[in-house]
Amino acid sequence: MAVFTYKATALNATEQSGTIAADTPRQARDLLRKRGLIVQDITESNKKSSPENAPAEAETESRIARTKFQNLDESLSQPATNRSRFFAARPAGSKYQITLFIRELSTLLAVGIPLLEALDTIAAQHTGKFNACILTLRDRVAAGSSLAGTMRELPDTFDDLCVNITEVGEDAGTLDSSLSTLADFRERSLQVKGRIGTILIYPAIVLTTAMLASFFLMTFVVPKILEPLIEQGQALPWATRVVKSTSDFLLSYGWIGLIMIPIMLTIIALYLRTRKGRWNYDQMMLRIPIVGELIRKQAIVQISIIISTLLKSGIVFLRAIEIARRSTRNVVLQDALNQCIKAITAGEDIAPAMAQSKAFPPMVMQIFALGQQSGQLEQMLDRLAINYDQQVQTSSTRLTAVLEPVLIIILAVVVLIIVMATVLPILEAGNAIQ
Repeated sequence: MAVFTYKATALNATEQSGTIAADTPRQARDLLRKRGLIVQDITESNKKSSPENAPAEAETESRIARTKFQNLDESLSQPATNRSRFFAARPAGSKYQITLFIRELSTLLAVGIPLLEALDTIAAQHTGKFNACILTLRDRVAAGSSLAGTMRELPDTFDDLCVNITEVGEDAGTLDSSLSTLADFRERSLQVKGRIGTILIYPAIVLTTAMLASFFLMTFVVPKILEPLIEQGQALPWATRVVKSTSDFLLSYGWIGLIMIPIMLTIIALYLRTRKGRWNYDQMMLRIPIVGELIRKQAIVQISIIISTLLKSGIVFLRAIEIARRSTRNVVLQDALNQCIKAITAGEDIAPAMAQSKAFPPMVMQIFALGQQSGQLEQMLDRLAINYDQQVQTSSTRLTAVLEPVLIIILAVVVLIIVMATVLPILEAGNAIQ
């Protein structure tokens, strides 16, 4: 049996340090948690423990200079970095893989399987980078680190929400239920996120098809059909002349467009990497009729679910809003939540801060105000999320149903104009011959 030196914080925020005898660092950490201590650091001592002196060593206590909660609050009080997601490193696994990992780990812990054995079992089911990520978690936990602390060292894979809920579960001894709550949130979030993207995919495909079809007709079909008519000196209808001029322009200067389009896309991408560019883009998206409102409601659903989940897990309200702000991708809503954090820190109510930001509908402001007054904010946010989620789903279904025939009609009209402009002079030539 080895002897481990530890530094920990008691439930009354007093700081302690001492030694404890255990077979592994993980067992030592579990023993300290059973005493109601929050372990900050644990290292193996060189000396061996004996049954006679082990109890005395385990009860040795002293003050240390810092506490875990103070460090966490200081880190959350600092402004989040403005690094764009374009610069973020790719996570070790997809969002679906991470969610599945959390669900499987929760299930294994709930049936009584030790944490290390559960991580080994899950790691055997994955390959590649995500397998290496799980093995990293396993090795560091086996060395005495906490699961939440190890997750915090992998920010590209595990976000603040994962870390904080896992941390609460470890400190309270309810890691399985906390991970289950986290998995429920991530599964629900994955269902909500894809709706706006699904709406925009169909219009993008149809518009791209229309542009490619028009370009093909204007550069390959129209010149070959009109060339014999022009050589005969036949007068062309005005619609044909317009199409012919457009075709000549594409044939003469189309290469400039092929060069300029990648350059413009690169400039736009670089602009969007800046804070101002991202803010202007998000603001523009929110102002688009119908689609902007769907984007806003979907973001509010995300924020409501995050805050509700964190409050149910025991996270304080201010910290929950800060985590929700970091998890929100829309910069306009990030700034609005930042105003709310400053207002709450100054002792003000959140509703006036939301109203000042002009980023949230009146219903959302009313929910937060009533929720704080009644002490039932979690339940009210859940209802808000369900209500807005249903609205997004209904509106997106209707919008898709309207867009499909409209875009098909637009594509048909464009092709019809080009075809008619090509066929009309041929018909006129035939009438002239008759």
